[in-house]
Amino acid sequence: MNIRTDILLRVYIAFGLIVLLAFAVLFKLFYVQIVEGKKWRAMADSLSTRFVNVEAARGNIYSIDGSLLATSVPEYELRVDMLAGGVEKDEVFFEKVDSLGTKLSNFFGDKSSKQYSRKLRNARKNGERYMLLRRKVSHQQLKAIRKFPIFNLGKYAGGLIAVQQNKRIMPFRTLAARTIGYKNVNVQPVGLEGAYGDYIDGESGKRLMQRIAGGVWMPVNRDIEIAPKDGADIISTIDINMQDVAQRALQKQLIKSKAEFGCVVLMEVATGEIRAVANFTRASEGVYKEKFNYAIAQSAEPGSTFKLASYLSLLEDKKVDTGSLVDCEGGTFKVYNNRNRLVKTVKDSHLGLKVISVKKAFEESSNAAVAKLIFRHYLSNPDQFTSRLRDNLHLNTKAGLQIPGEGSPLVKTPQSKSWYKGLSLAQMAYGYEMKMTPLQMLTLYNAVANDGKMVAPVFVREIRRFGNTVENFEARVVEERIASEETISKLQGMLEGVVEEGTGKDIIKNPLYKIAGKTGTAQIADGKFGYKGKRNYQASFCGYFPADNPKYSMIVMLSNPVGAYYAALVAGPVFREVADMVYANDVQMYNPVKGLQTVKRDEVPESKAGHKNALKSVFSAFGINQIFASSAEYINTVDTSSGIIARKIHQDEGFVPDVMGMGLKDALYLVGNSGLKPSVKGRGKVTRQSLAGGMRVGKGSSIELELE
Repeated sequence: MNIRTDILLRVYIAFGLIVLLAFAVLFKLFYVQIVEGKKWRAMADSLSTRFVNVEAARGNIYSIDGSLLATSVPEYELRVDMLAGGVEKDEVFFEKVDSLGTKLSNFFGDKSSKQYSRKLRNARKNGERYMLLRRKVSHQQLKAIRKFPIFNLGKYAGGLIAVQQNKRIMPFRTLAARTIGYKNVNVQPVGLEGAYGDYIDGESGKRLMQRIAGGVWMPVNRDIEIAPKDGADIISTIDINMQDVAQRALQKQLIKSKAEFGCVVLMEVATGEIRAVANFTRASEGVYKEKFNYAIAQSAEPGSTFKLASYLSLLEDKKVDTGSLVDCEGGTFKVYNNRNRLVKTVKDSHLGLKVISVKKAFEESSNAAVAKLIFRHYLSNPDQFTSRLRDNLHLNTKAGLQIPGEGSPLVKTPQSKSWYKGLSLAQMAYGYEMKMTPLQMLTLYNAVANDGKMVAPVFVREIRRFGNTVENFEARVVEERIASEETISKLQGMLEGVVEEGTGKDIIKNPLYKIAGKTGTAQIADGKFGYKGKRNYQASFCGYFPADNPKYSMIVMLSNPVGAYYAALVAGPVFREVADMVYANDVQMYNPVKGLQTVKRDEVPESKAGHKNALKSVFSAFGINQIFASSAEYINTVDTSSGIIARKIHQDEGFVPDVMGMGLKDALYLVGNSGLKPSVKGRGKVTRQSLAGGMRVGKGSSIELELE
């Protein structure tokens, strides 16, 4: 054999060995993956564990009267371990699986008993350790299911695994829904749920999970390794009854007027606590839903309700007084620029008087009068007017609410790019060329009702954890006094005059108590067409009640009503209905009854014998003279001309107590302590006892008591 042949032979042999080795490797891969694949995958899975977060139960949100506004309830995902001790035994499983299927079918009603039985049999055949049985199971349902066949074998042997999840519910559904809000992943937080999420959320726990066949993660232990800590509770300022009244009244008026949307805010004057917030948007014809919190987020031109701020400036700066006269020039005021060109004619749609008082102009909501007064008195120094709005009244500053989403106010100054010297002052005088939210406007009116003290709106009173106060929120003062006492008093009189003599007298006035406030009707710009396009209006009424001792302030706003659009006709009825219901249910607002007299009675009222301390409390409350010479715990009473004398009732062991004149509760107590067995007839107080008081008797003797 030559060298060349030898080399070729060696090459062929080496190549053959490589091919053989390759086939061996491929065979081994095939054997491991296909033949032993299930075994190795199960082993790999069994070595994969991790800790996962266990969601804590979120804290509750309560109304001021203790009603539950939002809470978390447990909801379960049911799974079954088909390799559990009891399920694994053939004699147990096959004897009871059909009964279990029938129970599940009858309980849930979604599958037949055969379908449930087949599902359980197949899962056991495949050795499933975490078979999904049912989602969204309540706690009450879980308690019943645990009593079903197989599952009733116990926590471990029965194979039932209940994975707890927490479901957020609102018991009152739509009441204050937007204020309560929500907190969802990847969504801007809304309302109290979002603002106080750090408190409400609690602390997540940890659970050790194991990956099993099919990539499913199963709890290693039935108990959680690190238990979650529940969240804190929020005590809101919302009154659920007032909230209900506000929503019903607003919804009814929205349907009647076919308005686009509307809102109501009810605030307590002294504290700034919000008692009700209602917001509705038209979803379809005659159907309104809460989709947006207009009360705190909708910045728009306020219209005539802003005149309160204009007249406050005029009065505080001593430009006018309530009795000053203003010439309305037939219900028009023409605004000229510095070139003596007419740029605007401010008109009153309902007022044609030429000369009226400042107070009357406010009561009748004259646009021409207030535009003329502001324009003439502040034209040479507009900063004097705008700085008061911004610095003293804080109308260009957010209130810093406890919930997110507050709209940004806008009050122009002469330095603003859009300031027009020949027009802006006159426009601002009656609520145009600016933006405010309804709640920001209400805060101003609330300050006037509060004798000049401006407080920020409050939505949360307290945060509690396990019944203990974590944080307490009180009224936050924004400005101790927005104007002098004299100016505030005059404004209060003007606001009361609107309802008594002005634009609100026919709709809002109530003969039982006084309301103070101001109507506001503003034209809304129609997109790119501005005020020259379709005429849309916003109607509002802002005020407080009772006017002589204000407790609540309120604003009502409806946007773009169909037909009548004047505020008194559209917003007024809502204000009146809510105010009437609140007044009727709040006894603290009623004036005390004068001349209350009591009828004198010479005879002391009849009383039962009984416990001395109880009798003393009753006699003291009625102002009856008492002579308690006895130190006994139980006494009888004797009426004399000098008052009530106490007579001791003996309770000596082995003797019958005298229970004549007693009520049944006291009589049974004494008779029982004496070792007697009583039988009772009638009701009232004891008029006869079969064994006389003071008799010596044996323990266990019977005694009859008759009551009338």
